[in-house]
Amino acid sequence: MNPIVVIGSGLAGYSVARELRKLDREVAVTVVTEDDGAFYSKPMLSNAFALKKAPASLATAAAPQLAGDYGIEILAGHPVTRVDRAARTVEVNGRVLAYDRLVLAVGGRPIRLELAGDAADRVVSVNNLGDYRRFRQHLETHPRVALLGAGLVGCEFANDLAAAGHAVDVIDIAPRALPRFWPEPMALEFQARLAAAGVRWHLSESVERIDAAGDGLAIVLESGCALHADTVLSAVGLSANTALAVQAGLAVNRGIVVDRHLQTDDEHIYALGDCAEVEGLLLPFIMPIMHAARALARTLSGERTAVVYPAMPVVLKTPACPAVFFPSKLPGGGKWHVEREAAGMRAFYRASDGSLLAAALSGTCTREKDAVAKLLPALTGAA
Repeated sequence: MNPIVVIGSGLAGYSVARELRKLDREVAVTVVTEDDGAFYSKPMLSNAFALKKAPASLATAAAPQLAGDYGIEILAGHPVTRVDRAARTVEVNGRVLAYDRLVLAVGGRPIRLELAGDAADRVVSVNNLGDYRRFRQHLETHPRVALLGAGLVGCEFANDLAAAGHAVDVIDIAPRALPRFWPEPMALEFQARLAAAGVRWHLSESVERIDAAGDGLAIVLESGCALHADTVLSAVGLSANTALAVQAGLAVNRGIVVDRHLQTDDEHIYALGDCAEVEGLLLPFIMPIMHAARALARTLSGERTAVVYPAMPVVLKTPACPAVFFPSKLPGGGKWHVEREAAGMRAFYRASDGSLLAAALSGTCTREKDAVAKLLPALTGAA
């Protein structure tokens, strides 16, 4: 029998391989990846400075070790260029590889803003360990950072870089940091804490142009405000990597469209992680990936299993003001209710009938995340 082929060696891809091997010691599994196949925690990239982690120390296992540990084949450094659904094969660096079932765990791609200026092409993104290694090296001689995006990753990078002594300017078109995750009072407190740590905020702003200016960069905002930096880091978010799915003719919306069994409109092809849209949900966070990997492993081993997403905390790694959010579908008509403590805040988003739909915690209140999770509804119903 042909192997189960997993495209992608991030958390989603390797988690499926590991969970599947727990259930089935015999099935052949091949992981194909365009990078070196080393495993590392991607969320660590945005707070490695604070933890004094060098890029080389972030990789916890190399491809040969993982292949031995999981009893799988790993084809590293080989991008998949084509999926042939009729023949059930993929093309890997000129080689045709047949599959019994195919799992797409190809992640997301950094969103690139269309910017004017003769240095617009010098904007960098950090989406993998190689990007981070180059970014760290660049910062050694280019320490002032302008950061585009006040979302989860942008805020973590801002705190991390400021704590390491870098001058950091954060620019975002939103009126406050992380507006879709919490109410205004919590955002303002968060911004004040990071400002005290050295972060400069430029909110309700967008970048007009980026030009070379001597040894650095001149950044002009829409308001006319001018900033100077050595490095511009874009953290405006990821878009699902759907290129291979489009080439294969699979259904694609905001991500690769899959059902609760992580199955695409081809019965032999599945998707999970940052690239997958599960019944309308895009959840590019750690816990949803783990739930999906366990469910998909059971399906691939013969026990058809739908993924169930409970209320899941997302931990914001910002030591200046720790925070926890719970991803949810926020319907209109609800209202945030904020409670203040001496060194923290909690907020609950309730519908007009009083039912609890979402929550956010900051400061010392983050210790309540497990108790709060039990109060929140699941993102999906029972299978």
